[in-house]
Amino acid sequence: MNRQIERRTFLRNSIAAGAGLVILKSGILKAGASPNEKLNIAIIGVRGRGGANLRGVKGENIVALCDVNAQNLAAAAKDFPRAKTYEDWRKCLEQRNIDAVVCSTTDHTHAFVNVWAMNRGKHVYCEKPLANSVHEAHVVRQTYLKNSSKIATQMGTQIHASDNYRRMVELIRGGAIGTPSEVRVWCSREPEGGSYLPKVTPVPDHINWDLWIGPSPVHPFNPGYIQGGCLSWNRFWDFGSGQIGDMGSHMNDMAYWGLDLTLPTTCQAEGTEFNPDTCPQWLTAEWDHPANDWRPAVKVYWYDGGKKPGMPAKAFDREELFKGALFKGDQGWLLMDYGLRILMPKLDSDMTHYKSPKPEDLISPSLGHHQEWIAACKTGRPTTCNFDYSGALIHHNLLALVAYRVGKKLEWDATNLKATNCPEAEQYIHKTYRKGWVLNG
Repeated sequence: MNRQIERRTFLRNSIAAGAGLVILKSGILKAGASPNEKLNIAIIGVRGRGGANLRGVKGENIVALCDVNAQNLAAAAKDFPRAKTYEDWRKCLEQRNIDAVVCSTTDHTHAFVNVWAMNRGKHVYCEKPLANSVHEAHVVRQTYLKNSSKIATQMGTQIHASDNYRRMVELIRGGAIGTPSEVRVWCSREPEGGSYLPKVTPVPDHINWDLWIGPSPVHPFNPGYIQGGCLSWNRFWDFGSGQIGDMGSHMNDMAYWGLDLTLPTTCQAEGTEFNPDTCPQWLTAEWDHPANDWRPAVKVYWYDGGKKPGMPAKAFDREELFKGALFKGDQGWLLMDYGLRILMPKLDSDMTHYKSPKPEDLISPSLGHHQEWIAACKTGRPTTCNFDYSGALIHHNLLALVAYRVGKKLEWDATNLKATNCPEAEQYIHKTYRKGWVLNG
């Protein structure tokens, strides 16, 4: 059977769920429940992305609200007066009638909320990224896989639900660019560097700073950490993972879905001079991914902080392409952004190698990113960014920061979380947590 037929077969078999997904054996709310019955949802983190995610699920029963900012919590409680309120998400998860959890906290607590909730049999929707270290991403993914027959999960890469992403998958897996060999992904955002912020006292009465710090080392309060959204704090190693953790979750999603990737075998990266406090202001990275049953081994490249790959034709070297992905195959290229796709066949290609998919082979439109998860919680219908798929994606992304910090190309044993040629990488694969905080709780 040739690769064209193999690709078509694979595409048809993956229409409903995307790559690496499973259908729940017992994913409904409870035995005998109707799909129309509402979920009881706890919202952990209620403003910013939390507010957007709350609006995405507000048609269900919001039974619990949790936030370390009492003012934000009080404002959300006005809209959901029957919901119980909490400062501490650990106490929130003790509420007995919770079916599902939406996590929109700071990045350094995502993995904790995810794992604790899954360990208690809760469905989970988590804002990206799922974790703040390779080890955390691994634990989140493995915890989900152990419970995948009972719970539904989804990472908040909302653009994944777009029709444009679906057309990208169909083109690549259908062979429009021939046999793929690489994808180059970039985001031109240039974050700040600097050091941890100086102490500002006192801590406002409405903020529980100890819970905001959570499992990370203690840093004195400074309003600069929390004003202005995630870009204020995710540049710091103890709280986030810079642009590869933030925008990499969205942009490398194109590479992962289009090429059906899992975990890499090597990784190397370089960036600005290492700072013990903040992530690099620019980063370039390269991963090797093994072959699968429809394509050979491929490379993934990443560029941020103003770095950017060259285009195959000057006409497409557009200044407005602030971010994007460029897939290369032996028959041409596919240039992608959230709302853009440009197929560029090689000059000598007559495109006879590609046949447009039949209507029945098209990937079905999304219900909506939040609605996919809600439907999965109630009926077992699969999601397209569950914690198997997205756990591997975040594992992949954060490995680049490990390679950057040690300054070596890593030979990667993904199963055992070991850089086999670089024992000094261990200190960056796992994180050390503040006393009293347990990841797998």
